Amino acid sequence: MNRVYGIIGIKAKMANWNADFTGRPKSTSNGDIFGSDKALKYPMKKMWENEGNKILFIKSWKEHKGGIVPNQLGERYATIFGEIDKKNTTTKEVMTNLFKCTDVKNFGATFAEEGQNISITGAVQFGQGFNKFDDTNIEIQDILSPFADSTKEDAKQSTLGTKITVNEAHYFYGFSINPNNYNEYKEILGSDFNGYTEEDYKKFKKVALTSATAYSTNSKFGCENEFALFVKCKDKDTYLPDLSDYIEFDSKKREVDLAKLEELVGDRGEIEIYSNPYKLKVVTTKTHKNIFTNQEI
Repeated sequence: MNRVYGIIGIKAKMANWNADFTGRPKSTSNGDIFGSDKALKYPMKKMWENEGNKILFIKSWKEHKGGIVPNQLGERYATIFGEIDKKNTTTKEVMTNLFKCTDVKNFGATFAEEGQNISITGAVQFGQGFNKFDDTNIEIQDILSPFADSTKEDAKQSTLGTKITVNEAHYFYGFSINPNNYNEYKEILGSDFNGYTEEDYKKFKKVALTSATAYSTNSKFGCENEFALFVKCKDKDTYLPDLSDYIEFDSKKREVDLAKLEELVGDRGEIEIYSNPYKLKVVTTKTHKNIFTNQEI
């Protein structure tokens, strides 16, 4: 398959799509709110895992000295493929196993364990998802706990906590898929490895359309997939920039204008568009589909 470029749009309403270590929505030094690529990859990996796919880079737990602690990377690998024999397990065998993990097949991996040092540049690469909504406000709610402070023996009141959300934000992530990243591994792994295939792309496309909506936690409830665009290049030598820079978002109308993007792509790629027609308007000359029902709008 040829390269694919695209955009994934995530809406957050009274939710916190990607918090920093203070609990506030992640932002740049000049105050622009954005979501990291990790925030988008995590619900994708959870959805793949729930569907029975092998996922390596996700937190898992073990019992240790009476406590519950996260697994180390080698331990996580061992739970999926068995322990690495330092004397007999080859790097080729480990690499073959890594590519059996759906997250590694898409996003790549850095696997540094004793006797193994493998770095794989993923076929799928994301930019940062910047919020294009002009009127985003950060909301801070005080939460009353039902319990007293356990660190104070004379505590007479229950403790207070906070929940930090945005009133509304619309994040747009640009991404690219370059199957050629895996050409060198085809030579190394031989018939055991087919590279990045159409089947891999279909798996990615499914989570790109639904994983944020499917993933509901206390802070993520209110976050959902609202837009997605895919450009399948017709020529193997077609190169496109970050497409999220070429869309216009009207905050008052909740409207995405694709005129500049369509002009940029021209006839070099086949454009597919999905959106939430109930909350978002898309200005385009192309036919597009309902992101929830897959029906043409």
